Amino acid sequence: MEIPFQIYPSITGYGDIDWQSKLEEINKLKLKEVAVFLGHFNKKERDHLYKSLIKSSIEKIPLVHLRNDTDKKDMEFFIKNYGTKYFNIHEKGFDILDQWNPYWDRLYLEMNYDNQVDENVKVENIGGFCIDLSHFKASIDRDTKEAKYIFSRKDKIKFSCNHLNGYDPISRKDKHTITDLKDFDYLTTLPKLVFSEVIALEVFNSIREQLEFKKYLEKILDDYL
Repeated sequence: MEIPFQIYPSITGYGDIDWQSKLEEINKLKLKEVAVFLGHFNKKERDHLYKSLIKSSIEKIPLVHLRNDTDKKDMEFFIKNYGTKYFNIHEKGFDILDQWNPYWDRLYLEMNYDNQVDENVKVENIGGFCIDLSHFKASIDRDTKEAKYIFSRKDKIKFSCNHLNGYDPISRKDKHTITDLKDFDYLTTLPKLVFSEVIALEVFNSIREQLEFKKYLEKILDDYL
């Protein structure tokens, strides 16, 4: 059976050391497709990252996690060089949508699980949802407003991409450093409708570890989906 989704390892982390080490691994392994999470990289680090990406083995970046100090020029860098279709933002991104104009149709909403949804959050004004699977699990377990917001729009709004990381059922929180493959087993408790074709690993583990996670995840999700 052909797997109806693609899981991508990702460049993540805090600061130059983290992303450089992951990019070095990517180049050694000659990987051509990865996702990129900019959430912890300031403008100076991003400028350095962009220059390094151009020299890398990477040819395609399907998903990029934006942050609030990015703008349409950041999006255009990835669209032009890597054909990026999916850019995710957080709920606060709706306060500053103009800085990403005219690419609203490429923006996708990632929700948290703090039981707050601002009035100006209107997912119908952008491309759709980027469901962070562990956030969604936490939101369901905590019975928060975010889960209700997503479920209320499940027949109208597209589930286009996912973030995938671990989940701690005791604290009911997401885990970004994976210590046991069982951290992923919550996935088979989620509604199948929230899974998308493009799934980006959002973990701080090395690229080699991410590739091992990918094998495990492909097996459990292929059996489940």
